Order: sequence, then structure tokens, then C-alpha cells
Amino acid sequence: MKTRIKEFRARHDLTQQDLADKVGATRMTIVFLEKGTYNPSLKLAKKIAVALKSNLDELFIFEKNDLK
Repeated sequence: MKTRIKEFRARHDLTQQDLADKVGATRMTIVFLEKGTYNPSLKLAKKIAVALKSNLDELFIFEKNDLK
């Protein structure tokens, strides 16, 4: 799954650590999310969307292989 977290995080002038602190995650979790190597729980995804004043559809891009 691809994400636009890095793009939205930059819009809000947040570091990876800032976002991690806001959502109760580690900085490495944010790193892995931005690289697309980690799929978050629905709860974490929603917390990130709220923190970035966005929604799930804007932040997370599902590809055909992700839905199998």
C-alpha cells in the first residue's frame, strides 16, 4: 500500500517524531508507513488521518494486489 503521509506531514510542518507523538506510535512506525512497508491498523490509520486533517482515502492508496 502506498501512502501520502510524508506529503501531508510536510504540509503541516511536522517531523516524523511529531506525528508519532500525536498518534501514539514510534518514529520508526511512521518511517515504515511512509516507505509503504507497514500496513497500519484501522485505528492507527484513523489517528493519522485526524492528526493530518485528512481522511483515509486521501492518505492511503490501495493497489489491486493490496485487496487480495
